Amino acid sequence: MRNILLALVLVTIPYLLPAQARAQENQRPISTCQAVAQNSVPVIKASASVQYAQALEPSEIRITYVGHSTFRIEDANGLVIATDYAGFAGLGVVPDVVTMNHAHHTHFTISPDPRIRHVLRGWGKPGSPAKHYLQVGDALIRNVTTDIDNAFAGYEPNGNSIFIFEMGGLCIGHLGHLHHLPNDSQYAQIGRLDILMIPVDGGVTLNAQDMTKVVRRLNASVVLTMHAFGEFSLQQFLANMGEGFPIERTGASSATYSLNTLPTMPTVVVLKPESPLVVE
Repeated sequence: MRNILLALVLVTIPYLLPAQARAQENQRPISTCQAVAQNSVPVIKASASVQYAQALEPSEIRITYVGHSTFRIEDANGLVIATDYAGFAGLGVVPDVVTMNHAHHTHFTISPDPRIRHVLRGWGKPGSPAKHYLQVGDALIRNVTTDIDNAFAGYEPNGNSIFIFEMGGLCIGHLGHLHHLPNDSQYAQIGRLDILMIPVDGGVTLNAQDMTKVVRRLNASVVLTMHAFGEFSLQQFLANMGEGFPIERTGASSATYSLNTLPTMPTVVVLKPESPLVVE
């Protein structure tokens, strides 16, 4: 009987090992911002390098508006992320992670700096949406795809990505080149946001009225404007937001946030572009 049991174990082990390996592959950090977790792509882990962040507390995040749709996000460990990266993230800055979108050349580059360790394109191969679920240091970065549909880039299913950055206890969302109202499933995948970065050009992406609908639906504590193409479209968006949304214009390019210092009511924050080299 003992020999029979031993034989059964030896026969069974090869079938158990693949299942165990698959289970280990499926282990990944849990999104604390996502209302419905549906991603099933692997996680890539990497340690962040200390190269740019200065004097940040462990729970603080610094956000700098470089210009156009590019923000530089830094944490206390020195992790540097640049959004809608078109080849520039600030003088002398080489980000650890860059995200890009495929609307037109001001939102991506075909030749990112080879020193950038993680280049996350917001579009996938034809017929297949981009899927990102990446942990770098203490930050979790993921995406929700939407369609591109405008005169500049034509129609491209899943050509744009809304990137979500979960770091310092905060949930930060960048809408990219959003051309349509998200559906309920997309809102669920985005989940809770503390800080929202939105294009306010008034027509190249969503018009001002629809963009305010997105802002109100996501209900982030901080709304950072970008992609304004001048004061007129910015003022149109601010006017559409109406009462109940304080507007903060300090003239600064950077702001520091933590979960404990977020405003008590949703606030629109207009940062000044850091660099004149980036077309606004």
